[in-house]
Amino acid sequence: MAEKIIFDTDPGIDDAMALLFAHALPNIDMMAITTVYGNGTIEDCTRNACFLNDKFNMGATVVRGAEGPITRDPVGPTVVVHGEHGLGTVEAPADQPINIDPRPAHVYMSEMTRAHPGEITLVAVGPLTNLALALEYDPEIVNNVKEVVIMGAAFGEQGHSGNISPVAEANIYDDPHAADQVFTADWHVVIVGLDVTHQTFFTGEYLDKLRDEAGDVGQFIWDVSRFYLKFYSERVGVNGCHVHDPSAVAYVADPSLFTTRKGPVRVVTDGPAIGMTIQKTDDKFYHHDQWSSNRAQSVCVGVENERLLKLYWDSILSLA
Repeated sequence: MAEKIIFDTDPGIDDAMALLFAHALPNIDMMAITTVYGNGTIEDCTRNACFLNDKFNMGATVVRGAEGPITRDPVGPTVVVHGEHGLGTVEAPADQPINIDPRPAHVYMSEMTRAHPGEITLVAVGPLTNLALALEYDPEIVNNVKEVVIMGAAFGEQGHSGNISPVAEANIYDDPHAADQVFTADWHVVIVGLDVTHQTFFTGEYLDKLRDEAGDVGQFIWDVSRFYLKFYSERVGVNGCHVHDPSAVAYVADPSLFTTRKGPVRVVTDGPAIGMTIQKTDDKFYHHDQWSSNRAQSVCVGVENERLLKLYWDSILSLA
């Protein structure tokens, strides 16, 4: 039976790559795309979601979500990485029909998980504001969700500690208060962070071959990746890009691709280390401990990157 997911996203170049991956996988049923600010404004992210959903006949319900963080001032779209409107040099048509569910994303999440208790995984690859709002709106959602899988955070494995600051990953940095609520809630969270997403790489050659062999979908992925690869080339000095958001989809499709460790997770919510994620991994007693009373969550610390790349390749080719 296919895994039902609600895909919470801020499309976003790698978000688009991940949405096509989820759409292609036979063991994933993408029921809905809920949008959140992040890589673009909420208007651009929602338009991009509708554009992708229509262009590739994904058949998902699109639901608009939060336009900004719950507490901190907005950081603003990551234009330098994703372009002016989120998809690099590709732009959703200005007259793209915005066919969306009338409910806010957090209400939609609550009502759908109540209607399908224990069946829906929330996959979140942007700021975690919608999930935090869902927790506030409906505390019982923790009992109705099957699992939460997020792309975000960094714990220092393999030297990967941050990409927006020396210690913080961008999705967590955008709304650290929301992330702390999500990680400390009484539901199971799997965190697919920079510790593993920086271990898997779409090379320029890999993307060229997708363009040549995967039809219109491969061409689209190649087109949107141009702006992304330019950023990586100029800032990182490599021809290719890390596999961020598709890695969260890969976890849902095949958890055996990843090695995880357990322990409660907290997020720094102010000061110079804002957005830093810290996991308690020991059983020691401490006089001052704001971790141990919270549920242990799963942090991905290893990945079989060649298997992941093959899964992505095979899945995208199936759409050709």
